[in-house]
Amino acid sequence: MIEAPLTSPLADQPAMRPILVILHQATSSPGRVGIMLRQMGFPLDIRRPALGDNLPGSLDDHAGVVVFGGPMSANDDEAFIHRETDWLTVPLSENRPLLGLCLGAQMMVNHLGGKVQKPADGRAEYGWYDLEPTEAGRDLFDQWPAKVLQFHKEGVTLPSEAALLARGEENFPNQAFAIGSNAIGVQFHPELTALMLHRWVVKAHERFSLPGAQNAKACLEGRLIFDEPLRRWAVNLLEHLFNGKPGGPERRTPLESAR
Repeated sequence: MIEAPLTSPLADQPAMRPILVILHQATSSPGRVGIMLRQMGFPLDIRRPALGDNLPGSLDDHAGVVVFGGPMSANDDEAFIHRETDWLTVPLSENRPLLGLCLGAQMMVNHLGGKVQKPADGRAEYGWYDLEPTEAGRDLFDQWPAKVLQFHKEGVTLPSEAALLARGEENFPNQAFAIGSNAIGVQFHPELTALMLHRWVVKAHERFSLPGAQNAKACLEGRLIFDEPLRRWAVNLLEHLFNGKPGGPERRTPLESAR
């Protein structure tokens, strides 16, 4: 399914190639990241491999790819999980812009020989948690959010190819990483709109009782306090990956309205 951009490229420029968007449920949405990409002028080519959609053998016809999250595990023994994880050879070997969010980042880790696993003490992260950029992360982006929205029970051990960009709290230290110059994975969720967050909190209400999780009320209230820096960081992330612009102080672009 192709979604048209919300802004059009200039008339004297060729049409922009679409961003391949990989979702994992029938009701899943690319959320704020999708809105931002469309406002940048990119059409979205939305595919759901879990529902039988094919993935392209090359990204020659795409400007890049975003692999979103889902309630499943990157370690699940489902055929689509294996196919999708193996398919990451395409963007990585072609050096195409690649963004993995939560499950998408964990698939990147598994593809490259790292590990995805639950903490030994069974703790989880649901809510807003501290984030600290590494020196490599600060070199890439001048500004990072102090807290980010987490919805996961599994963490990652990074493969040797990965450069750690940001650390999290004790049980989930590896929160953002880069593979080469064109691929970034993050454990957290910059894509959630307010409506999506409310829906996730309702659908996953039982997970807020897990060890380490915050309560649902704190998760919802945290968005009012902590989301704006996360949104600004997402602007820089997408500009960096898909427009080739370095990170730094946010520029005033149409992305200002994407909340």
